[in-house]
Amino acid sequence: MADGPTYHRIADLLREEIRAGKWNPGDRLPSYTELADQMQVSITTARNAIQVLVTENLVYTATSRGTIVRNQEVLESVVTDHIGPDRPQSAHDIFEEIARAAHREPAKEFSARMEPATPEVARWLGVPEHSWVLARTVVQYLDNEPWSWEVSFYPRDLAEATGIDSPHDIPEGTTRRLADRGHAETAHRDTLVARPAGAEEAIVLGVATGTILLDHLRIGANHERVTRATRHRSIATRNRLAYELGDAEGTELIRQTLGASYRPGISLP
Repeated sequence: MADGPTYHRIADLLREEIRAGKWNPGDRLPSYTELADQMQVSITTARNAIQVLVTENLVYTATSRGTIVRNQEVLESVVTDHIGPDRPQSAHDIFEEIARAAHREPAKEFSARMEPATPEVARWLGVPEHSWVLARTVVQYLDNEPWSWEVSFYPRDLAEATGIDSPHDIPEGTTRRLADRGHAETAHRDTLVARPAGAEEAIVLGVATGTILLDHLRIGANHERVTRATRHRSIATRNRLAYELGDAEGTELIRQTLGASYRPGISLP
């Protein structure tokens, strides 16, 4: 181990062990107490060593499971897939489709509530400030690892008319539900920003404050109105977003040229 503070030397050792395969994705590292006993250091020093690895996105902390080694693969999502008019019918939403194509196990924590529109949300949806909007929140997991945090906002009347004000998750996804109820989206505006995670985002995604996130805002509309605004946040180093535009023949040719490893949902080293 290199010279420097004791917690840095312990972090160096754990990092080397992870890279050597002693600890695999999903494995639990020793607890702070266990690590302190093993290394004959204080619990504070052990905690600081683990925090170094959290900052590097090598591990994350789960309240009920301790410190878990992260999967280092990158997940590619073709974000134009689920808004295509020829998207095949499925009982699963786009996140589950991508996860299963990558041979990963998806899971979600879902909540929905009516809340007053903030100035930002009101501007996105074109509704008065403080008017009621539906917020549907999903924290998405891959193999139990926190992966992304998505919040979608809908005008209250539209949410009630289409049944997406349900307190339960909608298996096929809200985009399909809107289309099935006569409110298919015909236009989208996407904004993508890379920025540091705030305190709440860091807690939800299991990363250190300041970790670079991909903050993807999609506003959907039909010919009559804006239907929703979806904000999707994920860890920048673990995700790659791709757009495929044009006819099916051309996009398929691009996929074939790039090769199988660049197809939607495939995990990349």
